[in-house]
Amino acid sequence: MKVVTVVGARPQFIKAAPVSRALRKVGQEILVHTGQHYDKSMSDVFFEELNIPVPDYHLHVGSKSHGAQTGDMLAKVEEVLLKEKPDCLLVYGDTNSTLAGALAAAKLHIPVAHVEAGLRSFNRRMPEEINRVLTDHVSKWLFCPTKTAVSHLNNEGITQGVFLVGDVMLDAVNYNRQLALQESRVLSQFGLEANRYLLITLHRAENTDDPARLKEIIEAVNELDTPAVLPLHPRTHGKLEQFGLKIQNPYVLVIEPVGYLDMLQLEVHAQKILTDSGGVQKEAFFAQVPCITMRDETEWVETVELGANVLVGANKEKILDAVEHFTVDFNEIPLVFGDGKAAEKIVNQLMQDLN
Repeated sequence: MKVVTVVGARPQFIKAAPVSRALRKVGQEILVHTGQHYDKSMSDVFFEELNIPVPDYHLHVGSKSHGAQTGDMLAKVEEVLLKEKPDCLLVYGDTNSTLAGALAAAKLHIPVAHVEAGLRSFNRRMPEEINRVLTDHVSKWLFCPTKTAVSHLNNEGITQGVFLVGDVMLDAVNYNRQLALQESRVLSQFGLEANRYLLITLHRAENTDDPARLKEIIEAVNELDTPAVLPLHPRTHGKLEQFGLKIQNPYVLVIEPVGYLDMLQLEVHAQKILTDSGGVQKEAFFAQVPCITMRDETEWVETVELGANVLVGANKEKILDAVEHFTVDFNEIPLVFGDGKAAEKIVNQLMQDLN
């Protein structure tokens, strides 16, 4: 079994790590890094910490408009596929790398496996929503993290090749949590006290590309009266400068992006997490930390329905109110993201169908 895996962004490196470990025990994996995340702090550190093999191909696509970036990836992935002639192509999540890989394979009649299939925000203004919908509709194997994801696919008429395997991010967290505890010094490095700080992440285009939304969020951040740490995404840094916005709050410590183990440690020990990231919402759930999501909708509806996550949009008053009042009793919340063996189930299914 020969599989080409396409990754390009931080969340995909994390998801790919457990699947790659399982895959390489039984078959051949050719790893392609599109270069969508090319900053060392957003890319190289994850390969080092998670022991992901060095990519066989690095496409160095870098930052471009959505169309230019996706088109460049599509052409370059196609070249790899023509050379390698794999049995299938494996993609993760909902980035431009995901869509480019899936389209390149589909046009060459190479079957596509989509990990994290069936997620929907039902907001077609999000580029991620377009990417995930199109990828699902050209995939042969749709590996779903939740029953809700399976239901979304069924509603779109996709019933063949759908597998409920659980969430590979849970595999990754379970594997790396103890390692983070042993290796990470991020709390002492920045003088943070466990359960006495907020963790903030902010990067999604719907917030950073909209000056009104970004201004509202930054105003909320500037009014926090609780210690907080914000690993600043390069894209957000650029947008703050572009729109003339500044984080001017002595309680908020702005730091460079951190590696996965440091991020896990920050999440596990946070009092609450404010984010617009899909992955961080889930990691907060796994870490049993209340999550305040600065979006109008989420693909991870289970976290909201179970009361572990609250949607506050880009509304300053709602953000500050949630920081003050939102609490969660995790003893009352069931596990809904599988048993931590999603990677094994994915690889077993591919082996069964391809060998």
